[in-house]
Amino acid sequence: MIVNELVSDISYDEFKGLKITFINMPLRESALPNTPPEGPLILASILRKYAAEVHLIDLNGYRVKDEDSSKRGLPNGRHLSLAEAEDMLLKHLSNAGEQDVIALSGKITTLRWQEEMAKIVRKHLPNCFLVSGNGLATEIRGGLFNWIPELDGVARSEGDDAILIIAKDAQLIKKMGIKNAVNSTKLSPFYKGEILGKHRFIYEGNRPTNLDDIPYGALDLLESDPYGYNLLEDYINVPVWGIAANNSSATPFVMKRSLTTVSSRGCPYACAFCYRGAQGERNYGMRSPEHIAKQVRGYVDNYGLDFIGFPDDNFAVSRKRIKLFPKVFSEYGLDKVRWGTHTRMDEADDRLYDMAKSGCVYIGFGAESASPSTLKKMQKGGFILRNGIESIRVNGRSYDFPKTMVDAVRNCKETNIHANCTWIMAYPGETLEDLKTSVAFIKWQQQFWTGGFTPGTEQYKSALGGVNAKMFTATAYPGTDMWKVVKPKLQKHFDISYDKLGQPICDENFHNYVLELDDATKILDDKRGNPVNFGEMPMEQFLEAREHIDNDEIEKILSM
Repeated sequence: MIVNELVSDISYDEFKGLKITFINMPLRESALPNTPPEGPLILASILRKYAAEVHLIDLNGYRVKDEDSSKRGLPNGRHLSLAEAEDMLLKHLSNAGEQDVIALSGKITTLRWQEEMAKIVRKHLPNCFLVSGNGLATEIRGGLFNWIPELDGVARSEGDDAILIIAKDAQLIKKMGIKNAVNSTKLSPFYKGEILGKHRFIYEGNRPTNLDDIPYGALDLLESDPYGYNLLEDYINVPVWGIAANNSSATPFVMKRSLTTVSSRGCPYACAFCYRGAQGERNYGMRSPEHIAKQVRGYVDNYGLDFIGFPDDNFAVSRKRIKLFPKVFSEYGLDKVRWGTHTRMDEADDRLYDMAKSGCVYIGFGAESASPSTLKKMQKGGFILRNGIESIRVNGRSYDFPKTMVDAVRNCKETNIHANCTWIMAYPGETLEDLKTSVAFIKWQQQFWTGGFTPGTEQYKSALGGVNAKMFTATAYPGTDMWKVVKPKLQKHFDISYDKLGQPICDENFHNYVLELDDATKILDDKRGNPVNFGEMPMEQFLEAREHIDNDEIEKILSM
């Protein structure tokens, strides 16, 4: 492919003297940061191979506890303010000097932050090459220039090779100036000419042939921020999963020191609500157990960890790879290292035994719904419903659950692996009865995991607390099949319009919609400030159900 060809002849000292800084954007403010930004850290390691000087400013790593955070009801602390973020950039420039490339990294939920940071960067570094990558750039593409005019380029999809092409273009522009660089015809094919009065680049990422050839992330970049603070220790001390993490996970056990790393990329499946463009789309690729074990061994030795998280989209696709883990982990002395990951519920079969033998104690399942009707609408029915239905009584009433889901939970318990399910409410077409079925499955799990423990005891409380009862609100992300389904509602509520190819036009209406996508648990407000409900429940029912979920009283939904 063109990307591989463009980087095949780069010499070992190609980028000597080139200074590059990644800026990682803040994510959900209510949750403590517990997953280091592995993407930028891997790209930093790749650039270092060719002598570039690389830095990272991780804005997501901070939660400030002060009077303001208390007033806003943020017990874990608030994000940095824009003024504080600007001060951090200035301190970094004072330490490291003027930078040639600034690369903004973040999901689509970080649009507001990227807009503001781009202005700050341009104010202090008017001549740097400014590019945005990861989820936001992947989903919005060149339309992002309408909203962040300060950008020189956007980088779509995986960045392992694309970052080298970006560095080559930036280096040429630094040497010759943009006009001469354009006239030289030596810029990459991703130069798209002048767009909105500025020279622009739209990079298309591509995955290297062998994921084992990609270096581990440069964790040392987190060991000292511009003020000398060790952010890496903060990440290590916040659990990857569990109640303390304040995300959609729950565990009956605790972890004291944990880190994460992705063991596979992409997902071969196509759930309607999911967008996978930034991590390989449906192109599934894996690292070998040996490559993973070597990294985990280093992490445990260097940082004294007691848990490793693999937050893959889908860890267990390959039975062959799973079979190798017990032997390889044992060879690396990792027999007692606990770890967890994500799989599909139909993969929770005999694979669990080898996963458990190699130290797996946690699996997060994207259950999303227990209603067969809703699962079909989500395009999950094919693999979840293939084993039929099992009727189970919950609170005096029988509910029809997918047998695959029930068996997954049972199989996890048999192999001493904790099963955590995540849920989505108000998916297009979901009725109150559909939602009740999901709630009933959660209640069944609570009964299943607490069975044998006396109510009120610590064992009972721990088992009960290990069952996730939170739910996301169904949200339409650009590029998903769900987006296509709710297109009429998007036009009605947000005045979103489309071009001839059916892509949303990046005008102010679409801009306002994307700005709303900053928290997957919240209810979106439309252009008039009214709540938006993509499901089939009447608005009054929807709001009542959401309130019960937010108040940790989901059992009340069964009585609605």
